[in-house]
Amino acid sequence: MTESEKMTSGSSPISSVPAAVSAASLAAAGYTPQEVKAADTRVAAVDPHSPGPATAAQTSESQPWQVSRVSQTFHDVVAHTWPPLWMDGQIQEINVRRLGSAYLTLQDNLLQNTISVLGFGQFAHEARLFKQGDRVVVHGRADVWQKTTRLSFRADRIIRVGEGTLREQIEELRRKLKGEGLFDEDRKVPLPEFPHCIGLICAPGARAEGDVKRNALLRWPTMQFAVEHVHVQGPDCPPEVVAAIKKLDEDPHVDVIIVARGGGSFEDLIGFSDESVVRAAAACTTPLISAIGHEDDWVLLDLAADLRASTPTDAAKRAVPDVNEQTQIISTASDQLNRRINDVLTTEEQLVRGYLLHPSLTHPETVLTRPEMEMHQLADQLHVAMTRLVDSAESDVSRSIAQLTALSPQKTLDRGYSVIRDAHGHVLTSTSSLHVGDDLELLLKSGQAGARITTISN
Repeated sequence: MTESEKMTSGSSPISSVPAAVSAASLAAAGYTPQEVKAADTRVAAVDPHSPGPATAAQTSESQPWQVSRVSQTFHDVVAHTWPPLWMDGQIQEINVRRLGSAYLTLQDNLLQNTISVLGFGQFAHEARLFKQGDRVVVHGRADVWQKTTRLSFRADRIIRVGEGTLREQIEELRRKLKGEGLFDEDRKVPLPEFPHCIGLICAPGARAEGDVKRNALLRWPTMQFAVEHVHVQGPDCPPEVVAAIKKLDEDPHVDVIIVARGGGSFEDLIGFSDESVVRAAAACTTPLISAIGHEDDWVLLDLAADLRASTPTDAAKRAVPDVNEQTQIISTASDQLNRRINDVLTTEEQLVRGYLLHPSLTHPETVLTRPEMEMHQLADQLHVAMTRLVDSAESDVSRSIAQLTALSPQKTLDRGYSVIRDAHGHVLTSTSSLHVGDDLELLLKSGQAGARITTISN
């Protein structure tokens, strides 16, 4: 093939060769050896189904990666090596027209650098409150959109900066929850004096877990633990902490719950100021200790918890009694009890000795002497009293006899009077019931006589 024919075809010699044409066919068609070699190379590299080399360093002009492979690799590297972060910027563009999704372009506060931000669900709901020009802080992680191999930022939280800074929003939430009584002292549950099992909420493999376990076991070697591993920062932190609190609160073996995390920046600890976490802690019936960060760190969970510990180590010490201190307390109490018992025994022994030396025991007869004397005195008094009583009674009887004698009907008969009775024995005092011929009975001083009525006069 002449050069003019090649040019007339409208393509370069390499690009105009069909993929299925062999090197021999190209040579027969008049291509130069250099063109045939180039065509051979192109034919070996265009198979889109070839997986290619295992690593990027092994690729070559004859063994390249496909674009999709490169895009996937970029995506994987970014997804697996970049941690979640908070980013500060100004909204240059915002699109929340689609329900459930939000697309933003954030610009640096000083330079012209921009980055695409997208988010869904809760982020999209929160983004609807913002507009172009707002300065915001967003939380999320880097992402590569594989279709266009474009770097973007996948966000899950958005917070206004300036008029509604992060700290101000937390302060506003604090005032709201305080107004609801979630931080009141009367809601606090006292810690158990001797817990058997500690429910521990922390990150997997975190130093805080080791600090709590080590110090708790040093103070009480038989202590048991129910550990729930959660994210302690980022968007997964609040829901996982809430779920862990509810799970441990429902566990009947858990006596106290410790939510522990090591120190960090204010933004790192923001998850423990989430409203859902605070409400879960306030609703928890099991005593809960907040051990987030260091002494100077603070989160809203500290206010809702039943006790705030400065560090995870401090939480363990305040949740668990010291076995050595308890042993010393028992020993001291035992000594005091023994002394009290000895004092009581000594006192009682002295009382028994006193009783043994009492005359009533050494000379029992003396016990009866005084009562015997008192009995004789009482007997004499009784005799005198009875004598007087009898004498008085005799005098009364004599007087009564004299009075009765004076009033006796016999005395009347003795003076010459008689008592007349009818045939029925009734004493007659009037003639109204008498008739001539009635028989009468006369009762005289000495003896009786019969009579008959011959006359009656009124």
